[in-house]
Amino acid sequence: MASKPQVAAAPVWGRLKLLSFNIQVGLTTSSYRHYVTRSWRHVLPSAGQLQNLDRIARLVADYDLVGLQETDAGSLRSANLNQVRYLAERGDFPYWHAQVNRDLGQLGQHSLGLLSRLPPLRISEHKLPGLIPGRGVLMARFGTEDHPLLLVVTHLSLSRRARAQQLHHIGELIQGERHVVIMGDTNCEPEALMQGSALRDAGLRLASRAHETYPSWRPRRNIDHILVSESIEIRSAEVIDEPISDHLPIAVEIDIQKTAD
Repeated sequence: MASKPQVAAAPVWGRLKLLSFNIQVGLTTSSYRHYVTRSWRHVLPSAGQLQNLDRIARLVADYDLVGLQETDAGSLRSANLNQVRYLAERGDFPYWHAQVNRDLGQLGQHSLGLLSRLPPLRISEHKLPGLIPGRGVLMARFGTEDHPLLLVVTHLSLSRRARAQQLHHIGELIQGERHVVIMGDTNCEPEALMQGSALRDAGLRLASRAHETYPSWRPRRNIDHILVSESIEIRSAEVIDEPISDHLPIAVEIDIQKTAD
């Protein structure tokens, strides 16, 4: 997980800059037809993929905690490169973790990723329910044992029924937690995400409801989200206009005050 030695845990009070980004395994898409005409790039390595990863590394370097979706942990399509590790090294992040949720051997290592400037207390991996396996939740605790920040990175299903099951499962995983941040590609708009959602019942709220992230070349849908618990103050939220992937990244600056306890 960590590319540098662990250091003592420290409080997380104060401001943090967060970023969530579906990087589409470092592939650029600028038209719907590319999903067909360039579909081979999801199986075979392609020119420009490494340059795109370098662009992503420069982008994420400005943040404290980064949640990544659609990364590859080392297969033919990524030229056997663990993309999370590569981004951590290029972005100078001392801590990183790649969670493989769909292991197709050399055909693909579909993963979630975490980049962090803070030393994690613990990291855990969880599978999500659904008819088609391969969705998961990456959870990391930061700060101190008595006042931890729980960061959740996920990528939900395209199916509405499966998403409902997955949201319920995530709600169970975060039950009783005080400071929570959830980030990821949820594949649904804010209204669908929060209506009857276990996340709403857990006291989480969207950092923004009015930011379109997909498709990156002409954003029309708001399906990438960062949610925070009531104890966390949202200082700013924005979509970053960097059409590297088929999604645009979403950034949030938060403030966790000790007086919130």
